[in-house]
Amino acid sequence: MSFVYSRTIHFADTDAAGVVFFARYLAICHEAYEEALAAAGINVFRFFSDNGVVIPISKSNADYLRPMVCGDKVKVSLKPIRLTEDTFAIDYEIRRANPGSKLVATARTCHVCLSSATRERVDLPEALVAWITAG
Repeated sequence: MSFVYSRTIHFADTDAAGVVFFARYLAICHEAYEEALAAAGINVFRFFSDNGVVIPISKSNADYLRPMVCGDKVKVSLKPIRLTEDTFAIDYEIRRANPGSKLVATARTCHVCLSSATRERVDLPEALVAWITAG
């Protein structure tokens, strides 16, 4: 399953140098993740509520290739990948929205499914597996 999220870079995303602050890249990626879940019919409020499992990010990394500034129109492409019965990753690519634009950044987040009661690993919920394996 691949999903594309469109967004405008806002002043609040930038630092004193006028470029997107490094931590905002991951926040923008997380926005794309939430939008992808919602587009797949997953109720985001219920997904992020405690329903017996929690699915925190266990690892993240990003490569910043070109600066983004206030007013830039960007597209975030994401692709979830199942790693094990209880983990998955999401690969992100950020580009400016204009055709033929070069890659601005890449990122990856790794997620693990845990029982909210015991904090032990448990299998990913069926709806999430369906989202990961769709398309």
